[in-house]
Parts: sequence; C-alpha cells; structure tokens
Amino acid sequence: MTVLVLDNPELIAKAAVASGFNAATLMAEGKRPHRMRFHYGFNKHALDDSDVAIVRQHAAYLRQHSSASVRIHGHSDNYGAEDYNYFLSCQRTKAVARLLIKEGVSESQILVASWGSARPFTTPDDRAANRRVEIEYLSSDMAKAL
Repeated sequence: MTVLVLDNPELIAKAAVASGFNAATLMAEGKRPHRMRFHYGFNKHALDDSDVAIVRQHAAYLRQHSSASVRIHGHSDNYGAEDYNYFLSCQRTKAVARLLIKEGVSESQILVASWGSARPFTTPDDRAANRRVEIEYLSSDMAKAL
C-alpha cells in the first residue's frame, strides 16, 4: 500500500474542491476545520490569505463552541540567534491569536506558547517545515488544568 502525505495547502484545497468539499457546509454542520498547521516564509510572521481563511474557519467554530479552547504554538527554524527565533515565534503566535480575537473569539479560549527553534517538526535542517504555527484544541478538562 502506498500512502501519500501532502502538506501543500494549495494542492489540498484544489483536491478538496474537486471532490465536492464545501467549507460553508462544514461550518453549517458545526465541524471544526481539519487544518491545524500554518507555515511561514523565511523571517515572516504574517499569514497568507489562504491561511487567514482557514484561521477564520477556526474562529467561527470557536464562536459556536464557547466551551472549546485552543493553544497556539509558535515555532521558528534554527537559522540565526535563538533569542531572535524566539521573538519571531512569538510574533507568529500573536498574529494568529489577534486574528482569532478580531473574529470574535474570547481571549479566555486562547492560550499561547512560543518555542523558537526548540521543538522542530522535522529535522532541524528542514527549516521550511519548522517555520510554523500550530493550533491545538484542548479538551475542557485539559483547559481547566492549565
């Protein structure tokens, strides 16, 4: 059996549309978006327009489910000084949190964590994959413990 793993948002979106996926139906049914990882270009902390659309879908879900909460993890690659990498991961985390709040999500539903290059997604040399933000949904029990 062959398994193909895609981490190309544009290709995934085209495949979803071709298979009849409709984001409006997803949100009407109250389902949470599946995409949880957002990648960045070198030295960037702003989301692409397609990423903003997905984060807005997360915001709509969180508004509909006020008991749900998320932790936003910010990461960077290992290129350059670690204090700057940490700063950049904070900027990425804050940008996503600000967008969620702007879209009407309560601040109490959002936790943030910034890791710099300390928690690579893959090998440290795969810098493009490590420049990311991840949205993690927390169970209500988990959120209460934090």
